[in-house]
Parts: sequence; structure tokens; C-alpha cells
Amino acid sequence: MKKLILSIEGMTCSACSNGLEKYLNKQNGIFDCNVNLVMANATVTYDEKILDQEKIEKYVKQAGFKSLGLFKKFDIEKNNKKEKRKFIIFTILAIITMYISMGHMIGLPTINFLNAEYNPINYAVSLLVLTIAFFGYGYDILKNGYKNLIHKIPNMDTLVAIGVISSFIYSLYGMYMIIKGHMHYTMSLYFESTAIVIYFVKLGRYIDGISKDKTKDAIKKLVEITPNKAIIEVNGIQKEVTLDEIKKGYIVISKAGDKIAVDGEIIEGKTHLDESFITGESKPVTKNIGDKVIAGSLNYDGFIKYRAEKIGKESTVSEIVKLVIEASNTKAPIAKIADKISGYFVPVVIIIAIISFIMYLLLGYDFGTALSTFVTILVVACPCSLGLATPLAIVISEGICASNGILVKKSEILENASKINTVVFDKTGTLTYGKLRISQIYNYSKLSDKELIRLAGSIEEKSTHPIGKAFVEYMQENKILKSEVKNIENIVGYGLTGEVENKKIILGNRKIIEKFSIKNNHLEDEKILALNGNSIVYIANEKEILALIGVNDIVRKNAKDVISRLKNHNIKTIMLTGDNKETAGKIGEELGITKVISNVLPSQKSETIKKLKEDGNRVMMCGDGINDSPALTNADIGVSVKSGTDIAMDSSDVILTKNDLNSILKLIKISEKTIKNIKQNLFWAFFYNCLMIPVAIGLLKPFGISINPMIASLAMVFSSFTVILNALRLRRSFRAGR
Repeated sequence: MKKLILSIEGMTCSACSNGLEKYLNKQNGIFDCNVNLVMANATVTYDEKILDQEKIEKYVKQAGFKSLGLFKKFDIEKNNKKEKRKFIIFTILAIITMYISMGHMIGLPTINFLNAEYNPINYAVSLLVLTIAFFGYGYDILKNGYKNLIHKIPNMDTLVAIGVISSFIYSLYGMYMIIKGHMHYTMSLYFESTAIVIYFVKLGRYIDGISKDKTKDAIKKLVEITPNKAIIEVNGIQKEVTLDEIKKGYIVISKAGDKIAVDGEIIEGKTHLDESFITGESKPVTKNIGDKVIAGSLNYDGFIKYRAEKIGKESTVSEIVKLVIEASNTKAPIAKIADKISGYFVPVVIIIAIISFIMYLLLGYDFGTALSTFVTILVVACPCSLGLATPLAIVISEGICASNGILVKKSEILENASKINTVVFDKTGTLTYGKLRISQIYNYSKLSDKELIRLAGSIEEKSTHPIGKAFVEYMQENKILKSEVKNIENIVGYGLTGEVENKKIILGNRKIIEKFSIKNNHLEDEKILALNGNSIVYIANEKEILALIGVNDIVRKNAKDVISRLKNHNIKTIMLTGDNKETAGKIGEELGITKVISNVLPSQKSETIKKLKEDGNRVMMCGDGINDSPALTNADIGVSVKSGTDIAMDSSDVILTKNDLNSILKLIKISEKTIKNIKQNLFWAFFYNCLMIPVAIGLLKPFGISINPMIASLAMVFSSFTVILNALRLRRSFRAGR
């Protein structure tokens, strides 16, 4: 199974994207396909034994669209200078067309040579020439409309194409009759309607293109954040290279004012870095030898050398861009509903237009009036606003999330987050900073404290758990040398075992003592450590407990406030930890957490999440460790802090790059505002069509209310523009901090 993302040209509405998606999903060898209207791409998961990129691109062409090859971030539809020039030219031509066709009706001075009354043939020919030019301008609309009709996936282009071609053919007939001497047919020419409808559709797309580009600003800034060049040091010699030339292990030099070129680790020097683009923290961060640096960070004031670790696609920035783009290529459930409706909507509109055309003829109206009604219905009902309602709001919200240090992997998260009623937190590294320190040692062995820590620390050094880091730091501070470890075994949820200095050492939580059936005679000491807020590490051999190590942590400074605000939002909070009951209870009480569940294994964490969901809760799980991964996967939304392990981040749906629990609340609020915005957009789109189609049919003519194809096309543009402006309000609301 393989995945690729193709840039697609020619999509104009949700019926386009929906139709292409359906067509590709029908093809043998394609497992799944998601087409993104706003980003103008298609994500295809396929069997490489059956298909390749070339065959998939042929299917895209067969569906009436064009593949521009592999999606390269922003190599997609842009309003470049050429498009802008064309738009300006045809705006002028549209004004000329309207002047020739309608100037005399509103009392404007006219040129006798082109006057409909004095020179009807010249009048008709001039409008014909102008309309042909507009056909060239709107060739993509006509081509796509025809192809999609042939493939039985009619879309917005199909409606416009049928309407304008019908109008154009009838106008040609009228022109023929004028040449034959039937001058009254000058009132039956619809060349100007044909041209102006095409112009207004292109106007809508021009505005749409501008708005789409704006929705990608946050991602574009990330793409452009890294420098183009950097200085590396090879054998003591410095030289300037492009980023593509930098490989893992290269020594990169950064001076004050430079941007960090690639992710790496400082090996010389000290400085302050601005990492606000990734963390959202405006205060410069102090960086010393051994600290990590992120590509795109600004070096404020120091000289450093760092070893390149993550380059190209592996870099933090590239990963963020990848996650955001992949998220935009998934569909929220609410978007799928809109797509489904849009897929049925277009054929229904065509049927309504045909029935109206026939009814007008049967009621005795002239052919021109019947045709005008037919075209008006097709144009006014174009579901462009319906197609933009959801994806535009989603993409904008994803950009807002990314700029706030919230990386959302799937679009559906932005819908589901608003439904969350229970947030479950891991303790260590999530509610606390995860920077554990050894605070107390109860030594029951004949070994000294240093000898004891050397045995345990040599094993813990192999662990990624924060407790392991606490042992390593203690050894470094006390200049304790590590010993060689053999036969190390990580028992997930329990602890570690290994052979050190020919001794088998067992260390972990109480469960590992019980697992190896080691008698515990130190319950009172346990209680004292726990009441002092310590997590307890048991060190034992195969026969007895050698020591109890008290390890404590600092609660995140904003954790209590976040818990309180979640409660005010009618959201339950639960702590789910493998730590002992006493320690967990004390921290839970300090934070005001609704419920504390302690002494759980990773599998039990997962089962707890499942049980909460079975009880009707919509659960968000927030964690950082390997032991949290099953629970993160099973939660409705899994949230991982950036300091967490790679496995935890891979298992989660959301990554918090700020390591700030306030981001959870921000995500929920963004979700709520996004869903509200989408509902507003959908309401307007449906309201517009429900209102305008009856008007286009002529049901309000007895009240003096009617429209023609030109007004219909303008109304369609207005509808789309309204949806675009409403979606863009999301960005403004969060800029304002609301």
C-alpha cells in the first residue's frame, strides 16, 4: 500500500471534488481517495502492484481534470500576474459588452454604428465577437462541465456550461433571423448574458483564489522560515552551503542574527534563541551545550556550533507542514454531509430547469423567455458557496491551530473537539513538568547510596521515562560512573531488569515487586514517601527490596487553572496514572481534579478509556509517554505534548508544540467557533439556494420580483463571497483574542 498527493487543476466547487473523489475510489487498486477543494489536491492510497502514479493521473484526466504531478506544498492554483492581467482585460471587455447591449436602455450615449435600433447586424456581430472572446476566457468551465456531464458527475461547471451554450445557440439563431430581415429578434439576443455569466463565474473564482491563498498563510510562513544557506565547518575550514548540501553529522555554525538552518544539538557556545514561531513563547530561550535547536529559530546574541541531526523532510518544520497539509486532506464528518448533498443537488437543479423550460412553453410564453428562465435557474443554483462552506473554515482553523502551536492531524478533530465532555490526563510529564529529581533514599542494603544508585542508574540510563532521566542527572551531579549492563529488559508498565556487576537488578513501581513475588516489609516508609508527594522507585534483587527511592516532580504552573477552566466549561477531568494511590491523590487534590485513577498499567489505561466511551463520554486523552500510547489511540481525541516520546506523538491526533496545557482549551474553543462558522456558512448556502431558485423559476413574478441570467450570476458570486468573508472572520476573531 502506497500513498501519494497530486496537485489537481480544474476543480471549482464541491461537486467537482466530490465527483473526482467518487470516480477515483471506484477504480481497481485504489483503497482510498480524499480530494481537497481548497488545497487543490488529491490524496490517493493505492496498491503499487496494480497502479502507479501515471495510471492514477490518467484516471484524473478521464474524470475531466488535470494532474499537475506531485503536490509540492504550494505549487497550486495561484492568482499570479498573468491571471491578474487576464482578469483586468476581461473586466474592461465586460464593461464594453454591457455598454453596447444595455447602454441605450439607461440613456447613455451610444455609437450609431453599434446601435441596436439603427445597425442591428453590427450590434449583433459586435456582441458575438465579444462573447467568443469570453468563451476563450471561460474555456475551462465549458470543458470541465462537458466532461463531468459525460462521466455522470455533473457539477457547477456543468450547470454554467449548459446554460451559456443554450443561450449562445439561441442567440446565434436570433442573429440569423436578423440577417434574414427579422429585426425584432434584436430583443432575443442573449450574447451579453452568455458573456457576463462567464465573467461573473470567473470573478467568483478570482476572489475564491485570493481567499484560498490567504488560508494558507500560516503554513507558507512555516515553509519560508528556514534560511536558504548556512555555514558549515569541515576540518576546521568554514564554507557556505545550501540547505540541500547539509547532511546528518555536519557541524553548522550560527552567529548572532542568523537563523538556525537545521535541527541539531549544540556542541559549542551559548546563546538565546527566539523559538516563538514553533512554541508561541515570545521570550528568548537560553541554549547551552547539549541543548537542541530547531530550524528557523533566530539566534539573538551568541556564537554556537551545532551538529545537524534532522534535515530535509525530517526537520521539525517539515513535519509540522506535513501534518497540517495531511490534516487538510482529510474530511470532517460535517464536510462529507455537505459533499453528499452537493452531489445530489446538481442533477436535481438540471431537472428543475428542464421542467421549468417545458412549463413556460406549455403556458404560452415565447421561447426566449423559457430559455432565459432555464439559464437563470442553472446559473443561480450553482453550489459554489455550498462547496466552500466547510473546507474553507476547516483550512483557516487548521492554520490558526498551527500558529498557536496546536498540530491537528485530521480535520475531523476540529469537529469532534467541540463535543468533548471528559479530559483524561496522564500525570508525569503532562500535569507535571516531567523533570523528576531524586529527593529521598531509603537504603536497606549493605551498599552505599552511591553504589546503589550506580547499579540502578546504569539500567535506568537505557530508559526514555522521566524517572530514568532523574537517575542519570543524579549520577552526573554526584560524579557517579555508570557500569556495563547486560540482558536489560523493559517490562512496560512495571519497570526494568538488567545484570550489573554480575547482579540481577529489578527496579520499577510496586507492580514489578509483586510480579517477581518479592516480599515488601517497608510499607511505613512507602507511606511517608507518598505523603510527601513522591513517586516511588523500588530497587530489588531476586530475593529482597534493596531500597525505596523517592522521586518528585513539579506540577505545571498553569495546570490548576486549566483544570478549573475545563470544569467551568462543563468538562470532567480525570487523572490516569501508574503512580501509587497516595502520590496521585495528593497531586489530584492539589489540582482540583474530578477523579483520580492510580496504579494502572498501559493496557488498563486503554481499558479505562474504552469504559469511559462505553458510558457515553466523549473522551480526550492527554499524555506524553510510551505507556500512554494505547490510551491515546483509543480516545476520541489523543493529545500529546511535544516533549513526549515519538511513539506517543505518533499515537495521538493532536500535538501541542508549546507544552502548554492551555492549548487544550484553545483547541476546544477553536473547534466550537469552527463548527459554528461552518453551520452559519451551510445555512447561508442552503438559504440562498432555497430563496433564489423559486425566484429564478418565476414564482414571485406576480409580486414584481424576477431576475435574469446576469443578475443570477452576480447573486451566485455574492453568495460565495459571503461564505468566504464569514470563514475569514475566524482568523480575525482569534487575532483579536476572542
